[in-house]
Amino acid sequence: MKIVLLGMAGSGKGTQASMLSEKYGVPHISMGDLLREEVKSDSPIGQKIKEIINAGRLVPDELTVNILKGRLSRSDCSKGFILDGFPRNVPQAEMLGKKFDAAILLELDDSIAVKRLSGRRQCRECGKIYPQGNKCSACGGPLYQRDDDTPDAIKKRLEIFHNDTKPLIAYYKKEGILKTIDASQAVDAVFSNIRNALE
Repeated sequence: MKIVLLGMAGSGKGTQASMLSEKYGVPHISMGDLLREEVKSDSPIGQKIKEIINAGRLVPDELTVNILKGRLSRSDCSKGFILDGFPRNVPQAEMLGKKFDAAILLELDDSIAVKRLSGRRQCRECGKIYPQGNKCSACGGPLYQRDDDTPDAIKKRLEIFHNDTKPLIAYYKKEGILKTIDASQAVDAVFSNIRNALE
């Protein structure tokens, strides 16, 4: 099963991708996590990516596609995967060249996204995301606010979503694989609706 999750920042893509990964036994691949791993490596590419992300801009398509293709070539993706945060636009989808079984759009109002992102925290140790708090309940690691969850970066990310991702939604609709889900609901309700849409 090859699924791509679409939605603005704060729509719950990462949460739903993790739940779908567990349910269907395929890896959850987050473009954001792949990029953060590259940044953490402090390579020259990682340093450039850090500057771009902290400014609230998107990493160039060729770079993200190459990083993702490397990840998708691993053996754990042979039976499928759940893609979270990529592709974000039609050129990326065309460069990736993968055919998906479904494109799930997690629809959310901007005001809800801003509220969710402004308060969210991430564990420095395991990467788990929480709506608030100081300590990770999974591993005990400290929680922090990501650099791309500041008010200015959030505003920029929402603008990019509206400008770049809307044509991608139309692209997947034309391919007949788009499923739209109301992401303002509780996590379990959203997950149930996604599962129903896939069956």
